[in-house]
Amino acid sequence: MALHSMRKTRECWSFIRALHKGPEAAPVPQAQTWRETGVEEFQTEKDAVRRVFSGIQPTGIPHLGNYLGAIESWVSLQDEPGSVLYSVVDLHSITVPQDPAVLRQSVLDMTAALLACGINPEKSTLFQQSQVPEHTQLSWILTCMVRLPRLQHLHQWKAKTARQKHDGTVGLLTYPVLQAADILLYKSTHVPVGEDQVQHMELVQDLARGFNKKYGEFFPEPKSILTSMKKVKSLRDPSAKMSKSDPDKLATVRITDSPEEIVQKFRKAVTDFTSEVTYDPASRPGVSNLVAIHSAVSGLPVEEVVRQGAGIDTARYKLLVADAVIEKFAPIKSELEKLKLDKDHVEKVLQAGSAKAKELAYPVCQEVKKLVGLL
Repeated sequence: MALHSMRKTRECWSFIRALHKGPEAAPVPQAQTWRETGVEEFQTEKDAVRRVFSGIQPTGIPHLGNYLGAIESWVSLQDEPGSVLYSVVDLHSITVPQDPAVLRQSVLDMTAALLACGINPEKSTLFQQSQVPEHTQLSWILTCMVRLPRLQHLHQWKAKTARQKHDGTVGLLTYPVLQAADILLYKSTHVPVGEDQVQHMELVQDLARGFNKKYGEFFPEPKSILTSMKKVKSLRDPSAKMSKSDPDKLATVRITDSPEEIVQKFRKAVTDFTSEVTYDPASRPGVSNLVAIHSAVSGLPVEEVVRQGAGIDTARYKLLVADAVIEKFAPIKSELEKLKLDKDHVEKVLQAGSAKAKELAYPVCQEVKKLVGLL
């Protein structure tokens, strides 16, 4: 499944245009597998892919869900013609309290992790969000265009404030607008997102349309790209997604976990009382989560993974999946350990990427200011 998805990804993204090119677009093959905002098939010809943006918060070490749900596809996109921008979005992380020293180190740790996973600054622009001030300038302009109820009705705002007993900050309320600015600032046309971000992408699209209606055509209306890999579930609660903040340390597999830790976590993974290995997410979510992980890290279709699991009870199958994850993460973990010893290199990568991003962002922001009347 994962291998098939990656092949289709390469077909799709081989038509990305360079970021500095004009509005003309390369022809796009008629058959595509990317799904836009849930229902529409990937558009051809006039809506050809040209610019891609995505970001990740520097909060904790990336886990298996981060890798399979986003980072792995980021890596594959770099090998195709065109431009991609990846940002360590540190401004988003301060919507909740952060220790300054820890945050500074987390930015470097996340950058190192992305490099270890295969993000290549010679093929993509990897930068620190806060070092490009145009993000916040555009965010304020867009904030003045959105109505308060629209933000209050976003699902994630409701969920997060409920967990915080309605003590959420204004930053937590308005961060989707900053997210919109992150995307529109580079005139991005496509954004790889998880299913939980589709509603936020609808806000981005609405803001682009609203700006264009008021000031004339300027921003492309970016489209969501939903990857074929569904959310990786918690090993301890298959009804919830795997999360960095899960208080149960056995629930989440991080890319820095030792082989012993990975084995322990999979050994303790919640399944059910049936020993057979099958794939049925509705009735057997725990075992199905293991099968989905095994399929993704091995590059084999789910059907083949289930066939390999025939005659193996779930206890033994957990160890099989753990071994596959250990094998997948071994080279990443080795590279990450080297990068952590070369802090200067990581800092230089961020500095160079941020300078490159600013070169792209500055003229767009200046033009927005002129359109709005600030210049």
